[in-house]
Amino acid sequence: MISDRAKKGVERTPNRALLYATGIARSQMDKPFIGVATGFNDLIPGHIGMRELERAIEKGINAGGGVSFLFGIPGVCDGIAMGHRGMKYSLPSRELIADSVESVAEAHALDGLVLLTNCDKITPGMLMAAGRLDIPAVVVTAGPMLSGRYRMKRLSLVRDTFEAVGRYHAGQIDEEELTRLEMEACPGPGACQGLYTANTMACVTETLGMSLEGCATALAGMAKKKRIAYLSGERIAELVKEQLTARKVMTRAAFENAIRIDMALGGSTNTALHIPAIAYDAGVELPLQLFDQISRETPHITNLRPGGDHFMEDLEYAGGIPAVLAVLKEKLNDCPTVTGNSIFQIAEEAEVTDKEIIRSLDNPYHLEGGIAVLKGSLAPDGSVVKQSAVSEKTRRFEGTARVFDSEEEAMQVITGDGIAPGEVVVIRYEGPKGGPGMREMLAPTSAIVGMGLSNSVALLTDGRFSGGTRGPCIGHISPEAAEGGPIAIVKDGDRILIDIPSRKLELLITEEEKARRLAAWSPPEPKIKKGYLVRYAKLVSSAAAGAVLR
Repeated sequence: MISDRAKKGVERTPNRALLYATGIARSQMDKPFIGVATGFNDLIPGHIGMRELERAIEKGINAGGGVSFLFGIPGVCDGIAMGHRGMKYSLPSRELIADSVESVAEAHALDGLVLLTNCDKITPGMLMAAGRLDIPAVVVTAGPMLSGRYRMKRLSLVRDTFEAVGRYHAGQIDEEELTRLEMEACPGPGACQGLYTANTMACVTETLGMSLEGCATALAGMAKKKRIAYLSGERIAELVKEQLTARKVMTRAAFENAIRIDMALGGSTNTALHIPAIAYDAGVELPLQLFDQISRETPHITNLRPGGDHFMEDLEYAGGIPAVLAVLKEKLNDCPTVTGNSIFQIAEEAEVTDKEIIRSLDNPYHLEGGIAVLKGSLAPDGSVVKQSAVSEKTRRFEGTARVFDSEEEAMQVITGDGIAPGEVVVIRYEGPKGGPGMREMLAPTSAIVGMGLSNSVALLTDGRFSGGTRGPCIGHISPEAAEGGPIAIVKDGDRILIDIPSRKLELLITEEEKARRLAAWSPPEPKIKKGYLVRYAKLVSSAAAGAVLR
């Protein structure tokens, strides 16, 4: 066992003395040492219920013949960090999480890991660490939040708070109504109720084979989730004996499955950052264009919020990810999973219990999957759009640029009724280097939707979007402005073409004018000049490469 290097032999007498100081018995010294990396904190709604899951995991590990050791991992709630400088730390926290898990596991020679996670950057960070370490690992995602209720209407975070701000500014609701919505939209623990980034990554994790069956959609606070946590603890002890390590599960074929299920569900565009980053640490190369290739071949068969009206709880009761695997089986690779069953075995045992929530391949919501990759003179290395959340009217959009060098500048104009139909809002210097940290633009996109402009105004950014974004919103534009990409030279009044069916994003100026502007461009002063983000900006790759640190 890996842990033998820290606990076996005469020379390890001091090491054992310190281990005994933790309270373990001599009889436990020959058992696998299993780390439980827990994302518990009091700040993130998706994580506040993890104390009970920690206990269940510990019970499972000990029942399975292992010794459990809990250690804490940092996390950021994107919703709380949204719209201010705190969001600069969200994507960079993914690397901190991966580094933290790696550091503790390597320093203490752990034989295996249970990774207790839930929200946007915590889950991919945990998976990145598993890929780096290549030891047995099981991921437990803590589950989706139940829908809110107000006057018998089901509520979710994005549509009923972020977009409600736009409705308030448009005079459609008053302050009292807005206050009611903010009190009722999020009723308790769990990841926000739609197919936003947290729940998308939970679905990706289960499809990758790194969680037990049903884990992604099992609801927060429910007994089913506790049982899955307990069984995950039992299973990790078995995986150590079997030596089924993370890279044996997270293969190229498994990543293809994960992307395909993501496309079929219509998940968050952030997966185009996270899946390549996880693959990078697992030693698998995944070009951004693979998302577009798989999307073209994969029908969109669920219609969850933000683009649709169904919630994660609906997907759970319709059969969860196993049922989605059953529908997509003919398009999937048969891969091993941490459950002990293969993807095909899981699919064969699953049942779709509501064929409107999970549709068949011959009756999809859309013929193509959720994400499209656009390229062109404005995004030579690519950009990403959640096409399943774009109306038919705006899948091809040509408009006039309104350019802003920060999210704050854009929000001031948007909420002040300063944006007109037919305009393309361009928010730049918000990429991985330029932000730094590649902030989500959920506040401006939600304001545009809430003000009734989603079919007449587009938004482009070298930043990124929440899984809650809908409408003609193109993110991850690469190269970013801070690297001198074409988005840096866009001016107010320029014409911009968005053509999702043709996968084009074009700045409609002449090559001569483009060359003249690029020659005159120089990088601006860094927005942040101290702390972690300075180091992050120097090391981070482009969004097209997953914004990994090199």
